[in-house]
Amino acid sequence: MSQSEHLETIRNVIGGKWESSRTTEFLDVENPATGSILARTPLSTAEEAHDAVAAAAEAYDQWRFEPATARVRPLFRLAALIRDHEAHIARLIALENGKSLTDALAEVKRTCENVETACGMPVLQQGRRLTLASHGIDGEVMLLPRGVYAIIPPFNFPAMVPFWFLPYAIATGNTIVVKPSEQVPLTMQFLAGLIEKSGLPAGVFNLVNGDHRVGSVFTSHPRVVGVSMVGSTRTAGIVAQDCVKHGKRFQAMGGAKNHLVVMPDARVDQVVRNMVTSCYGCAGQRCMASSAIVAVGERMYRKICDAFVEASRRIKVANPLDPEVANDPMVMGPVISAQARRRILEVVEKGVAEGATLALDGRNLHVPGCEKGHFIGPVVFTDVRPGMTIHKTEIFGPVVVILKAETLDQAIGIINAHRYGNGASIYTQNGFWARKFKMEAEAGMIGINVGIPAPVAALPFGGMRDSFWSETKAQGTSVIRFFTEEKVVTERYWPEQDPFGTGSLRNITS
Repeated sequence: MSQSEHLETIRNVIGGKWESSRTTEFLDVENPATGSILARTPLSTAEEAHDAVAAAAEAYDQWRFEPATARVRPLFRLAALIRDHEAHIARLIALENGKSLTDALAEVKRTCENVETACGMPVLQQGRRLTLASHGIDGEVMLLPRGVYAIIPPFNFPAMVPFWFLPYAIATGNTIVVKPSEQVPLTMQFLAGLIEKSGLPAGVFNLVNGDHRVGSVFTSHPRVVGVSMVGSTRTAGIVAQDCVKHGKRFQAMGGAKNHLVVMPDARVDQVVRNMVTSCYGCAGQRCMASSAIVAVGERMYRKICDAFVEASRRIKVANPLDPEVANDPMVMGPVISAQARRRILEVVEKGVAEGATLALDGRNLHVPGCEKGHFIGPVVFTDVRPGMTIHKTEIFGPVVVILKAETLDQAIGIINAHRYGNGASIYTQNGFWARKFKMEAEAGMIGINVGIPAPVAALPFGGMRDSFWSETKAQGTSVIRFFTEEKVVTERYWPEQDPFGTGSLRNITS
């Protein structure tokens, strides 16, 4: 019997039924730490994608008329199920994605927080009413569901990112189709089982595994009214343009190059500890990872270069499921694939060629027992100038560049000149500097003494410029506008005719 016959084959969920794909094309799901094959994911056919949309459209006809309180009951149960299984889900994420168990568990908790936030939809989806908009006339704004939405998440957060959208779409009365990343389908496969147990009606949630061809069906299908996706800026642009072409709403979130500005009054020990977590969590493979540090002033620049490089040396690079390091908050796992590793190393070579100083070289790292894994140790460049390839590129790996600015204005200028504007943070105890930074830095998410300025679930998530090809941001109350249509009603009523010929309606009611 061949190895592939022993492996789990990922299935789709269409109209409430678990189905094996009819495709003849499959991809191996790899453990990036060991190179072992975990499962086989199908590259589902366009026909199967159409079937999922049809099932969602059929379910929508009834789901849209369910009361808001009824729509959130399955979400309350789902939140409890996720809490009950959070350790197992975190292990699945670490297994197929390679991030540490600490990072994976934090992802699961944020996943659940989004479900819990969406449970407030009976309040969040309330419309507005203007009594006496004119003489005898009232006005009302209703927030109504729109139809079938598609969700296309990336590999780096297989649980959290789908749930930036999924619970809100369902709670507002829409139905959905989800295409997980083909690189990490195991987490959503398990979550789909929990969704089934939550009691959600068949067809409200549908799952189709596949590659960009399935995504293309969703962006062009006439029954899909909107698409929510997170990926590279290039992919976000393609999805956005395709959705515009076919008259759809879209949330297309792209790349990032997040900057950390260190002011002369910053507390270096605390700052460096915070920056290390920001830069190397998930091996730098997250849109909120900081990969560019800007130290203001020569003295602070030298302090940060020395302290950050030394702290980076202490990062433990290992299989995140190795029992000896599994609970260590400072462990860093592999990048997602051999292809990703090659791409990262190519950019590092360009940094060397452009004249930046390679202050810490993690390229030739050996992890015992993980010879087939895709590991890169921390890489730190100093003497970096704005515009260098390593500064302008989203490397999406454990590579950090350190730049120097003479003033806060110059540091803000470096951020604002960059094509990406996802997140940016400043380290300072000076209120004037902090306020100036949050007012003038052109990034969608700002941190003050916070290395990862990712907002909690109740607040919107999204960037600016090439980081954000979108109409509305993810999660929180902002996303409700994306999943609903404002219908404005202007109404008045004239007195009824007197049915008894008394000449006065007052006599009838007296």
